[in-house]
Amino acid sequence: MTRAFLGMTGLALVLCALPALAGGSMPEAPPPDAKAAGHGPADVAIAPKKSVTHGSVTVEGTRIGYEAVAGTLVLKNDAQEPIATMSYVAYFKDGVDDKANRPITFFYNGGPGSSTVWLHMLAFGPKLAKVGNGTLTPPAPWKLVNNDYSLLDATDMVFIDAPGTGFGRVIGKEKGGAGSPEAVFGIDEDAHAFAQFITRFITEYDRWNSPKFLFGESYGTTRSAVLANILESEKNVGLNGVILLSAILNWSLSVDYPQINPGVNISYATGLPSYAATAWYHEKLPGERPEDLKAFLDKVEQFAMGPYFDALNEGDRIDPATKKQVAEQMHRYTGLPTDYILEANLKVTGGEFAHELLDQGDRVTGRLDSRYSGPAMDPLGQKAQYDPMNSAISAPTVALFNAYVRNTLKFGEDMKYKPGINVFMQWNFSHQPPGAPFQLPFTPNVMPDLAAAMTLDPNLNILLTGGYMDLGTPYYAAVYSMHQLPIAAQLEDNISYHFFPSGHMVYLNPEAHKGLHDATAKFIEANYKNP
Repeated sequence: MTRAFLGMTGLALVLCALPALAGGSMPEAPPPDAKAAGHGPADVAIAPKKSVTHGSVTVEGTRIGYEAVAGTLVLKNDAQEPIATMSYVAYFKDGVDDKANRPITFFYNGGPGSSTVWLHMLAFGPKLAKVGNGTLTPPAPWKLVNNDYSLLDATDMVFIDAPGTGFGRVIGKEKGGAGSPEAVFGIDEDAHAFAQFITRFITEYDRWNSPKFLFGESYGTTRSAVLANILESEKNVGLNGVILLSAILNWSLSVDYPQINPGVNISYATGLPSYAATAWYHEKLPGERPEDLKAFLDKVEQFAMGPYFDALNEGDRIDPATKKQVAEQMHRYTGLPTDYILEANLKVTGGEFAHELLDQGDRVTGRLDSRYSGPAMDPLGQKAQYDPMNSAISAPTVALFNAYVRNTLKFGEDMKYKPGINVFMQWNFSHQPPGAPFQLPFTPNVMPDLAAAMTLDPNLNILLTGGYMDLGTPYYAAVYSMHQLPIAAQLEDNISYHFFPSGHMVYLNPEAHKGLHDATAKFIEANYKNP
Protein backbone atom coordinates (compact mmCIF):
# COMPACT_ATOMS: atom_id res chain seq x y z
CA MET A 1 0.00 0.00 0.00
CA THR A 2 1.16 3.54 -0.65
CA ARG A 3 2.07 5.91 2.13
CA ALA A 4 -0.88 8.17 1.28
CA PHE A 5 -3.34 5.28 1.45
CA LEU A 6 -1.88 4.13 4.75
CA GLY A 7 -2.43 7.64 6.00
CA MET A 8 -6.14 7.31 5.31
CA THR A 9 -6.67 3.84 6.75
CA GLY A 10 -7.95 4.01 10.28
CA LEU A 11 -8.58 7.72 9.84
CA ALA A 12 -11.51 7.54 12.22
CA LEU A 13 -9.04 6.57 14.93
CA VAL A 14 -6.63 9.42 14.43
CA LEU A 15 -8.58 12.64 13.97
CA CYS A 16 -8.30 14.09 17.46
CA ALA A 17 -11.70 12.76 18.01
CA LEU A 18 -13.30 9.49 18.98
CA PRO A 19 -13.30 8.34 22.58
CA ALA A 20 -9.73 7.14 22.26
CA LEU A 21 -8.69 10.68 21.49
CA ALA A 22 -10.79 12.21 24.15
CA GLY A 23 -9.56 10.04 26.86
CA GLY A 24 -9.68 6.31 26.82
CA SER A 25 -11.96 3.73 25.32
CA MET A 26 -11.79 2.70 21.71
CA PRO A 27 -14.97 3.33 19.73
CA GLU A 28 -17.54 0.68 19.09
CA ALA A 29 -17.84 -0.75 15.58
CA PRO A 30 -19.92 1.38 13.20
CA PRO A 31 -23.56 0.60 13.98
CA PRO A 32 -25.61 -1.33 11.41
CA ASP A 33 -28.57 0.88 12.24
CA ALA A 34 -29.35 3.83 14.45
CA LYS A 35 -30.80 1.76 17.24
CA ALA A 36 -27.53 -0.17 17.59
CA ALA A 37 -25.80 3.07 18.47
CA GLY A 38 -28.34 3.77 21.18
CA HIS A 39 -30.55 6.11 19.22
CA GLY A 40 -33.96 4.46 19.39
CA PRO A 41 -36.50 5.00 22.15
CA ALA A 42 -36.35 1.38 23.28
CA ASP A 43 -33.61 1.94 25.85
CA VAL A 44 -34.26 5.50 26.96
CA ALA A 45 -36.77 7.21 29.22
CA ILE A 46 -37.62 10.56 27.65
CA ALA A 47 -38.55 12.19 30.94
CA PRO A 48 -35.62 13.75 32.83
CA LYS A 49 -34.32 11.72 35.76
CA LYS A 50 -32.02 12.43 38.66
CA SER A 51 -30.69 11.07 41.92
CA VAL A 52 -29.36 13.20 44.80
CA THR A 53 -26.74 11.91 47.23
CA HIS A 54 -24.16 13.43 49.55
CA GLY A 55 -20.49 12.84 50.16
CA SER A 56 -17.15 14.47 50.93
CA VAL A 57 -13.71 14.76 49.39
CA THR A 58 -10.39 15.83 50.84
CA VAL A 59 -8.53 18.16 48.48
CA GLU A 60 -4.89 18.82 49.36
CA GLY A 61 -5.66 18.28 53.05
CA THR A 62 -9.01 20.13 53.24
CA ARG A 63 -12.26 18.20 53.62
CA ILE A 64 -15.15 19.45 51.47
CA GLY A 65 -18.72 18.20 51.78
CA TYR A 66 -20.89 18.16 48.70
CA GLU A 67 -24.24 17.31 47.18
CA ALA A 68 -24.03 15.07 44.10
CA VAL A 69 -26.74 15.03 41.44
CA ALA A 70 -26.65 12.36 38.75
CA GLY A 71 -29.28 12.66 36.08
CA THR A 72 -30.44 13.37 32.56
CA LEU A 73 -31.86 16.42 30.82
CA VAL A 74 -34.06 16.33 27.73
CA LEU A 75 -33.09 18.39 24.68
CA LYS A 76 -35.85 19.74 22.44
CA ASN A 77 -36.02 21.31 19.00
CA ASP A 78 -37.70 24.60 18.15
CA ALA A 79 -41.06 22.81 17.96
CA GLN A 80 -40.51 21.58 21.53
CA GLU A 81 -40.19 17.98 20.37
CA PRO A 82 -37.63 15.90 22.28
CA ILE A 83 -34.54 15.06 20.25
CA ALA A 84 -32.11 13.61 22.81
CA THR A 85 -31.29 13.11 26.45
CA MET A 86 -27.91 14.08 27.93
CA SER A 87 -26.62 12.59 31.15
CA TYR A 88 -24.54 14.41 33.73
CA VAL A 89 -23.12 14.29 37.23
CA ALA A 90 -22.96 17.57 39.16
CA TYR A 91 -21.20 18.31 42.44
CA PHE A 92 -22.22 21.29 44.58
CA LYS A 93 -20.16 22.32 47.59
CA ASP A 94 -22.04 22.26 50.89
CA GLY A 95 -22.66 25.43 52.87
CA VAL A 96 -22.78 27.89 49.95
CA ASP A 97 -25.55 30.41 50.58
CA ASP A 98 -24.72 32.87 47.82
CA LYS A 99 -24.62 31.04 44.47
CA ALA A 100 -23.50 34.23 42.77
CA ASN A 101 -20.25 33.93 44.68
CA ARG A 102 -19.60 30.30 43.77
CA PRO A 103 -18.11 29.44 40.36
CA ILE A 104 -19.52 26.59 38.32
CA THR A 105 -17.54 24.76 35.63
CA PHE A 106 -18.91 22.56 32.84
CA PHE A 107 -16.60 19.68 31.86
CA TYR A 108 -16.67 17.50 28.77
CA ASN A 109 -14.35 15.20 26.88
CA GLY A 110 -14.43 15.03 23.14
CA GLY A 111 -14.37 12.34 20.52
CA PRO A 112 -16.68 13.34 18.98
CA GLY A 113 -18.53 10.44 20.49
CA SER A 114 -16.99 10.31 23.95
CA SER A 115 -18.64 10.53 27.31
CA THR A 116 -16.95 12.51 30.07
CA VAL A 117 -16.05 9.53 32.24
CA TRP A 118 -12.34 10.37 31.76
CA LEU A 119 -12.33 13.91 33.16
CA HIS A 120 -14.76 12.74 35.84
CA MET A 121 -12.96 9.65 37.12
CA LEU A 122 -9.31 10.39 36.25
CA ALA A 123 -9.04 14.15 36.69
CA PHE A 124 -11.42 16.20 38.82
CA GLY A 125 -14.31 14.23 40.30
CA PRO A 126 -14.20 13.49 44.06
CA LYS A 127 -13.28 9.85 43.40
CA LEU A 128 -10.19 8.81 41.48
CA ALA A 129 -9.75 5.61 39.45
CA LYS A 130 -6.18 4.41 39.98
CA VAL A 131 -4.51 3.59 36.67
CA GLY A 132 -0.93 3.15 35.53
CA ASN A 133 1.24 6.26 35.21
CA GLY A 134 2.83 5.66 31.83
CA THR A 135 2.54 1.90 32.44
CA LEU A 136 -0.05 -0.82 32.06
CA THR A 137 -2.59 -0.99 34.91
CA PRO A 138 -2.62 -4.35 36.74
CA PRO A 139 -5.74 -6.53 36.30
CA ALA A 140 -8.88 -6.27 38.45
CA PRO A 141 -9.78 -5.66 41.18
CA TRP A 142 -9.11 -1.98 40.60
CA LYS A 143 -9.10 0.78 43.21
CA LEU A 144 -11.29 3.86 43.60
CA VAL A 145 -9.75 6.36 46.02
CA ASN A 146 -10.17 9.91 47.27
CA ASN A 147 -9.12 12.44 44.64
CA ASP A 148 -6.62 14.78 46.27
CA TYR A 149 -6.81 17.04 43.21
CA SER A 150 -10.54 17.35 42.68
CA LEU A 151 -11.48 20.88 41.63
CA LEU A 152 -14.33 21.10 44.13
CA ASP A 153 -12.14 23.38 46.24
CA ALA A 154 -12.33 26.03 43.50
CA THR A 155 -15.64 25.43 41.70
CA ASP A 156 -18.85 23.46 41.56
CA MET A 157 -18.55 20.91 38.78
CA VAL A 158 -20.86 19.51 36.09
CA PHE A 159 -19.58 16.57 34.04
CA ILE A 160 -21.62 16.37 30.83
CA ASP A 161 -21.86 13.35 28.53
CA ALA A 162 -22.25 14.09 24.83
CA PRO A 163 -25.56 13.11 23.18
CA GLY A 164 -25.73 9.36 22.58
CA THR A 165 -23.07 8.63 25.21
CA GLY A 166 -23.25 7.95 28.93
CA PHE A 167 -26.85 7.34 29.97
CA GLY A 168 -28.12 9.75 27.31
CA ARG A 169 -29.58 8.70 23.99
CA VAL A 170 -30.63 10.25 20.70
CA ILE A 171 -34.37 9.64 20.77
CA GLY A 172 -35.33 9.25 17.12
CA LYS A 173 -33.76 7.16 14.41
CA GLU A 174 -35.56 8.17 11.23
CA LYS A 175 -33.39 10.33 9.00
CA GLY A 176 -34.73 13.85 8.95
CA GLY A 177 -37.05 13.28 11.92
CA ALA A 178 -37.21 15.40 15.05
CA GLY A 179 -34.84 13.18 16.99
CA SER A 180 -32.74 11.80 14.15
CA PRO A 181 -28.99 11.58 14.71
CA GLU A 182 -28.20 14.50 12.41
CA ALA A 183 -30.02 16.76 14.89
CA VAL A 184 -27.07 16.47 17.31
CA PHE A 185 -24.21 14.76 15.42
CA GLY A 186 -22.12 17.50 13.85
CA ILE A 187 -19.76 20.29 14.78
CA ASP A 188 -22.46 22.95 14.96
CA GLU A 189 -25.27 20.60 16.02
CA ASP A 190 -23.21 19.27 18.92
CA ALA A 191 -22.30 22.75 20.13
CA HIS A 192 -25.95 23.83 20.03
CA ALA A 193 -26.89 20.72 22.02
CA PHE A 194 -24.37 21.62 24.71
CA ALA A 195 -25.53 25.24 24.68
CA GLN A 196 -29.10 24.09 25.26
CA PHE A 197 -27.98 21.76 28.04
CA ILE A 198 -26.06 24.52 29.83
CA THR A 199 -28.87 27.07 29.61
CA ARG A 200 -31.40 24.52 30.87
CA PHE A 201 -29.05 23.47 33.67
CA ILE A 202 -28.33 26.96 34.96
CA THR A 203 -32.06 27.67 34.86
CA GLU A 204 -33.02 24.55 36.79
CA TYR A 205 -30.30 25.00 39.40
CA ASP A 206 -30.48 28.81 39.64
CA ARG A 207 -26.91 29.46 38.43
CA TRP A 208 -27.46 32.25 35.89
CA ASN A 209 -25.54 34.72 38.04
CA SER A 210 -22.73 32.36 39.05
CA PRO A 211 -19.26 32.79 37.54
CA LYS A 212 -19.23 30.28 34.69
CA PHE A 213 -16.37 28.36 33.07
CA LEU A 214 -16.01 25.80 30.29
CA PHE A 215 -13.44 23.00 30.50
CA GLY A 216 -13.00 20.93 27.34
CA GLU A 217 -10.44 18.28 26.49
CA SER A 218 -9.35 17.17 22.99
CA TYR A 219 -12.33 17.50 20.61
CA GLY A 220 -13.92 19.16 23.62
CA THR A 221 -11.67 22.15 22.85
CA THR A 222 -13.07 22.30 19.31
CA ARG A 223 -16.51 22.21 20.93
CA SER A 224 -15.54 24.91 23.44
CA ALA A 225 -14.62 27.41 20.74
CA VAL A 226 -17.97 27.01 18.97
CA LEU A 227 -19.92 26.70 22.23
CA ALA A 228 -18.37 29.80 23.80
CA ASN A 229 -19.41 31.87 20.81
CA ILE A 230 -22.96 30.47 20.84
CA LEU A 231 -23.36 31.12 24.57
CA GLU A 232 -21.99 34.65 24.31
CA SER A 233 -23.68 35.69 21.06
CA GLU A 234 -26.99 33.78 21.05
CA LYS A 235 -27.85 32.65 24.58
CA ASN A 236 -26.79 35.71 26.61
CA VAL A 237 -24.80 33.40 28.88
CA GLY A 238 -21.72 35.31 29.93
CA LEU A 239 -18.58 33.26 30.56
CA ASN A 240 -15.72 34.09 32.90
CA GLY A 241 -13.23 31.74 31.32
CA VAL A 242 -12.52 28.81 29.02
CA ILE A 243 -9.96 26.12 29.87
CA LEU A 244 -8.59 24.21 26.88
CA LEU A 245 -6.82 20.92 27.64
CA SER A 246 -4.93 19.25 24.78
CA ALA A 247 -6.40 21.63 22.27
CA ILE A 248 -7.06 21.28 18.57
CA LEU A 249 -8.74 24.29 16.99
CA ASN A 250 -7.28 24.07 13.47
CA TRP A 251 -7.24 20.46 12.34
CA SER A 252 -4.77 21.15 9.55
CA LEU A 253 -2.15 21.16 12.33
CA SER A 254 -2.68 17.46 13.11
CA VAL A 255 0.31 15.15 12.55
CA ASP A 256 -2.00 12.17 12.07
CA TYR A 257 -2.67 12.56 8.36
CA PRO A 258 -0.73 15.55 6.97
CA GLN A 259 0.22 13.59 3.84
CA ILE A 260 -3.35 13.85 2.51
CA ASN A 261 -3.02 17.63 2.53
CA PRO A 262 0.15 18.18 0.46
CA GLY A 263 1.49 21.70 0.38
CA VAL A 264 0.49 22.41 4.00
CA ASN A 265 3.72 21.77 5.90
CA ILE A 266 3.08 23.57 9.15
CA SER A 267 1.84 20.47 11.01
CA TYR A 268 5.20 18.72 10.59
CA ALA A 269 6.91 21.71 12.17
CA THR A 270 4.48 22.17 15.05
CA GLY A 271 4.51 18.44 15.78
CA LEU A 272 8.30 18.11 15.98
CA PRO A 273 8.64 19.36 19.60
CA SER A 274 6.31 16.57 20.78
CA TYR A 275 8.47 14.03 18.97
CA ALA A 276 11.48 15.49 20.77
CA ALA A 277 9.75 15.36 24.16
CA THR A 278 8.86 11.71 23.54
CA ALA A 279 12.41 10.80 22.57
CA TRP A 280 13.63 12.64 25.67
CA TYR A 281 11.25 10.69 27.89
CA HIS A 282 12.26 7.30 26.47
CA GLU A 283 15.97 8.27 26.54
CA LYS A 284 16.32 7.80 22.79
CA LEU A 285 18.13 11.05 22.07
CA PRO A 286 21.67 10.59 20.78
CA GLY A 287 24.31 11.96 23.09
CA GLU A 288 23.77 13.28 26.60
CA ARG A 289 20.16 13.64 27.71
CA PRO A 290 19.28 17.29 28.51
CA GLU A 291 18.35 17.83 32.14
CA ASP A 292 16.00 20.73 31.48
CA LEU A 293 13.15 19.53 29.26
CA LYS A 294 11.63 22.97 28.78
CA ALA A 295 14.95 24.54 27.74
CA PHE A 296 15.52 21.65 25.34
CA LEU A 297 12.07 22.09 23.79
CA ASP A 298 12.63 25.82 23.39
CA LYS A 299 15.56 24.98 21.09
CA VAL A 300 13.52 22.40 19.21
CA GLU A 301 10.71 24.91 18.66
CA GLN A 302 13.17 27.44 17.21
CA PHE A 303 14.60 24.83 14.85
CA ALA A 304 11.14 23.56 13.90
CA MET A 305 9.80 26.97 12.92
CA GLY A 306 13.11 28.10 11.39
CA PRO A 307 15.46 25.82 9.44
CA TYR A 308 13.08 22.84 9.41
CA PHE A 309 10.01 24.73 8.23
CA ASP A 310 12.12 26.57 5.64
CA ALA A 311 13.42 23.25 4.33
CA LEU A 312 9.92 21.81 4.07
CA ASN A 313 8.74 24.83 2.15
CA GLU A 314 11.56 24.43 -0.38
CA GLY A 315 9.92 21.24 -1.56
CA ASP A 316 11.79 19.59 -4.43
CA ARG A 317 13.96 22.69 -4.81
CA ILE A 318 15.93 21.93 -1.64
CA ASP A 319 19.58 21.17 -2.27
CA PRO A 320 20.85 17.77 -1.04
CA ALA A 321 23.39 19.24 1.39
CA THR A 322 20.77 21.34 3.18
CA LYS A 323 18.35 18.42 3.26
CA LYS A 324 20.96 16.16 4.85
CA GLN A 325 21.90 18.85 7.37
CA VAL A 326 18.27 19.28 8.43
CA ALA A 327 17.78 15.49 8.65
CA GLU A 328 20.83 15.16 10.89
CA GLN A 329 19.49 17.84 13.22
CA MET A 330 16.12 16.09 13.28
CA HIS A 331 17.96 12.91 14.27
CA ARG A 332 19.57 14.75 17.18
CA TYR A 333 16.18 16.04 18.32
CA THR A 334 14.01 12.95 17.71
CA GLY A 335 16.28 9.91 17.89
CA LEU A 336 15.03 8.65 14.51
CA PRO A 337 17.79 7.47 12.12
CA THR A 338 18.93 10.09 9.64
CA ASP A 339 18.43 7.67 6.74
CA TYR A 340 14.84 7.08 7.80
CA ILE A 341 14.18 10.82 7.95
CA LEU A 342 15.68 11.31 4.49
CA GLU A 343 13.65 8.41 3.11
CA ALA A 344 10.53 10.12 4.53
CA ASN A 345 11.57 13.31 2.72
CA LEU A 346 11.82 15.07 6.13
CA LYS A 347 8.09 14.44 6.69
CA VAL A 348 7.35 11.98 9.50
CA THR A 349 3.75 11.54 10.66
CA GLY A 350 2.79 10.91 14.26
CA GLY A 351 1.90 7.27 13.59
CA GLU A 352 5.21 6.66 11.84
CA PHE A 353 7.16 8.23 14.69
CA ALA A 354 5.26 6.16 17.27
CA HIS A 355 6.11 3.01 15.29
CA GLU A 356 9.80 3.70 14.69
CA LEU A 357 11.15 5.26 17.89
CA LEU A 358 11.41 2.15 20.08
CA ASP A 359 13.27 -1.09 19.31
CA GLN A 360 13.26 -0.73 15.52
CA GLY A 361 9.50 -1.09 15.38
CA ASP A 362 9.12 -4.04 17.76
CA ARG A 363 7.43 -1.74 20.26
CA VAL A 364 5.27 1.32 19.67
CA THR A 365 4.67 4.39 21.80
CA GLY A 366 1.26 5.66 22.75
CA ARG A 367 -0.33 8.24 20.51
CA LEU A 368 -2.26 10.32 22.99
CA ASP A 369 0.32 9.76 25.70
CA SER A 370 3.61 8.71 24.19
CA ARG A 371 5.04 7.84 27.60
CA TYR A 372 3.12 4.56 27.25
CA SER A 373 4.45 1.77 25.05
CA GLY A 374 3.44 -1.71 23.95
CA PRO A 375 4.27 -4.49 21.50
CA ALA A 376 3.83 -3.61 17.84
CA MET A 377 0.99 -5.40 16.10
CA ASP A 378 3.08 -5.42 12.93
CA PRO A 379 6.83 -4.86 13.47
CA LEU A 380 7.24 -4.43 9.70
CA GLY A 381 4.36 -1.99 9.42
CA GLN A 382 4.66 1.69 8.61
CA LYS A 383 2.79 3.13 11.58
CA ALA A 384 1.44 2.22 14.99
CA GLN A 385 -1.91 0.44 14.72
CA TYR A 386 -3.21 0.96 18.24
CA ASP A 387 -2.61 3.19 21.26
CA PRO A 388 -1.06 1.45 24.30
CA MET A 389 -2.48 4.17 26.54
CA ASN A 390 -5.98 2.80 25.94
CA SER A 391 -4.93 -0.62 27.22
CA ALA A 392 -3.77 1.00 30.44
CA ILE A 393 -6.80 3.10 31.34
CA SER A 394 -10.01 2.07 29.58
CA ALA A 395 -11.17 -1.06 31.40
CA PRO A 396 -10.43 0.11 34.99
CA THR A 397 -11.95 3.56 34.46
CA VAL A 398 -15.19 2.30 32.92
CA ALA A 399 -15.54 -0.53 35.43
CA LEU A 400 -15.02 1.70 38.44
CA PHE A 401 -17.43 4.33 37.14
CA ASN A 402 -20.15 1.75 36.54
CA ALA A 403 -19.82 0.56 40.13
CA TYR A 404 -19.57 4.11 41.54
CA VAL A 405 -22.54 5.61 39.70
CA ARG A 406 -24.87 2.77 40.67
CA ASN A 407 -23.69 2.02 44.21
CA THR A 408 -22.69 5.49 45.45
CA LEU A 409 -24.61 7.95 43.27
CA LYS A 410 -27.66 5.64 43.14
CA PHE A 411 -28.27 6.28 39.46
CA GLY A 412 -28.39 4.16 36.31
CA GLU A 413 -30.27 1.06 37.46
CA ASP A 414 -31.43 -0.92 34.43
CA MET A 415 -29.59 1.55 32.16
CA LYS A 416 -26.47 1.03 30.07
CA TYR A 417 -23.61 3.52 30.33
CA LYS A 418 -21.84 4.10 27.03
CA PRO A 419 -18.31 5.51 27.47
CA GLY A 420 -18.16 6.16 23.76
CA ILE A 421 -19.92 5.56 20.46
CA ASN A 422 -18.72 5.62 16.87
CA VAL A 423 -20.38 8.67 15.33
CA PHE A 424 -18.11 9.25 12.37
CA MET A 425 -20.49 7.65 9.90
CA GLN A 426 -23.16 10.17 10.93
CA TRP A 427 -21.18 13.22 12.05
CA ASN A 428 -21.67 16.34 9.97
CA PHE A 429 -18.21 17.41 8.92
CA SER A 430 -19.66 18.87 5.72
CA HIS A 431 -16.90 17.81 3.31
CA GLN A 432 -15.56 14.52 1.95
CA PRO A 433 -11.95 14.81 0.71
CA PRO A 434 -10.78 12.46 -2.06
CA GLY A 435 -9.93 9.02 -0.70
CA ALA A 436 -11.82 9.42 2.57
CA PRO A 437 -14.16 6.52 3.35
CA PHE A 438 -16.94 8.77 4.57
CA GLN A 439 -17.80 12.44 4.91
CA LEU A 440 -15.13 14.42 6.72
CA PRO A 441 -13.87 17.96 6.62
CA PHE A 442 -10.46 18.52 5.17
CA THR A 443 -9.45 21.06 7.76
CA PRO A 444 -12.03 22.06 10.38
CA ASN A 445 -10.94 25.32 11.93
CA VAL A 446 -12.79 26.89 14.86
CA MET A 447 -10.23 29.59 15.63
CA PRO A 448 -12.65 32.26 14.31
CA ASP A 449 -15.32 31.09 16.77
CA LEU A 450 -13.04 31.50 19.77
CA ALA A 451 -11.83 34.84 18.46
CA ALA A 452 -15.42 36.04 18.06
CA ALA A 453 -16.29 35.03 21.62
CA MET A 454 -13.27 36.91 22.96
CA THR A 455 -14.09 39.96 20.88
CA LEU A 456 -17.74 40.01 21.95
CA ASP A 457 -16.64 39.69 25.58
CA PRO A 458 -13.22 41.33 26.08
CA ASN A 459 -13.23 40.09 29.69
CA LEU A 460 -13.26 36.45 28.58
CA ASN A 461 -10.03 34.74 29.56
CA ILE A 462 -8.50 31.56 28.14
CA LEU A 463 -6.20 29.01 29.79
CA LEU A 464 -4.39 26.71 27.35
CA THR A 465 -2.97 23.56 28.93
CA GLY A 466 -1.53 20.32 27.62
CA GLY A 467 1.17 17.70 27.79
CA TYR A 468 4.50 17.65 26.02
CA MET A 469 4.23 13.92 25.21
CA ASP A 470 1.02 14.15 23.16
CA LEU A 471 1.19 13.04 19.53
CA GLY A 472 -2.57 13.40 19.07
CA THR A 473 -2.81 17.13 19.73
CA PRO A 474 0.80 18.37 19.87
CA TYR A 475 1.24 21.13 22.43
CA TYR A 476 3.13 23.48 20.12
CA ALA A 477 0.42 23.24 17.46
CA ALA A 478 -2.01 24.59 20.07
CA VAL A 479 0.40 27.38 20.99
CA TYR A 480 0.81 28.27 17.32
CA SER A 481 -2.97 28.40 16.88
CA MET A 482 -3.42 30.78 19.79
CA HIS A 483 -0.81 33.14 18.39
CA GLN A 484 -2.66 33.16 15.07
CA LEU A 485 -6.09 34.02 16.50
CA PRO A 486 -7.69 36.95 14.65
CA ILE A 487 -8.11 39.11 17.76
CA ALA A 488 -7.11 42.63 18.75
CA ALA A 489 -3.63 42.94 20.19
CA GLN A 490 -4.92 43.88 23.65
CA LEU A 491 -6.83 40.59 23.89
CA GLU A 492 -3.65 38.53 23.61
CA ASP A 493 -3.08 39.17 27.32
CA ASN A 494 -6.32 37.27 28.04
CA ILE A 495 -4.58 34.00 27.10
CA SER A 496 -2.34 32.11 29.53
CA TYR A 497 -0.39 28.89 28.99
CA HIS A 498 0.63 25.94 31.14
CA PHE A 499 2.19 22.68 29.92
CA PHE A 500 3.34 19.55 31.71
CA PRO A 501 5.67 16.53 31.24
CA SER A 502 2.75 14.25 30.49
CA GLY A 503 0.51 13.30 27.57
CA HIS A 504 -2.91 14.17 26.17
CA MET A 505 -4.60 13.31 29.46
CA VAL A 506 -2.19 15.37 31.54
CA TYR A 507 -3.68 14.12 34.80
CA LEU A 508 -2.42 10.54 34.26
CA ASN A 509 0.91 11.75 35.63
CA PRO A 510 0.28 12.38 39.38
CA GLU A 511 2.76 15.26 39.56
CA ALA A 512 1.24 16.87 36.48
CA HIS A 513 -2.24 16.17 37.90
CA LYS A 514 -1.43 18.36 40.89
CA GLY A 515 0.01 21.02 38.59
CA LEU A 516 -3.07 20.98 36.38
CA HIS A 517 -5.34 21.26 39.41
CA ASP A 518 -3.36 24.16 40.84
CA ALA A 519 -3.14 26.03 37.53
CA THR A 520 -6.86 25.59 36.84
CA ALA A 521 -7.92 26.54 40.37
CA LYS A 522 -5.74 29.65 40.20
CA PHE A 523 -7.23 30.58 36.83
CA ILE A 524 -10.80 30.17 38.10
CA GLU A 525 -10.15 32.13 41.27
CA ALA A 526 -8.47 34.94 39.32
CA ASN A 527 -11.38 35.34 36.92
CA TYR A 528 -14.28 36.19 39.14
CA LYS A 529 -14.81 38.90 41.70
CA ASN A 530 -15.27 37.81 45.28
CA PRO A 531 -17.40 40.59 46.82
